[in-house]
Amino acid sequence: MKLLKEFKEFAVKGNMMDMAIGIIIGAAFNKVIDVLVKKVFMPPLSLMTDGLEFQDKKYVLREAVVNVSGEETTKEVAIEYGVLFETFLDFLIVGVTVFIVVKAMNRLRDKAQDPKNKVVKTPKDIELLAKLNDLMEEQNALLKKQ
Repeated sequence: MKLLKEFKEFAVKGNMMDMAIGIIIGAAFNKVIDVLVKKVFMPPLSLMTDGLEFQDKKYVLREAVVNVSGEETTKEVAIEYGVLFETFLDFLIVGVTVFIVVKAMNRLRDKAQDPKNKVVKTPKDIELLAKLNDLMEEQNALLKKQ
């Protein structure tokens, strides 16, 4: 029963919901990035390199062996560096995108937490802390005069 109660508290606090929402958005974001790399960035890059398909680029260590009937008896062994390049490009795009999103969110958060900014409504806790800080500064100024 205690385990069930702890799970209920965990779920109600929002941690589980926040995590689930983050995972769902992350999966959808991954699909967007995948399409962005494969359908938007790679075709012009392939065109600039005279039709070179990066995903097909590989260094063959051992050729595939095919018998007389056309069946592959030994599989090809290759280092597929083209796939590595595309995956690295995916990572780079995700990193830059996340950086831009976090930077924008931090800018919005800073505006919301600035008690002197009247354009954006400041949360109550920040507002109260700002008033408390102003009172303490006023009190310190009075004490220094004495």
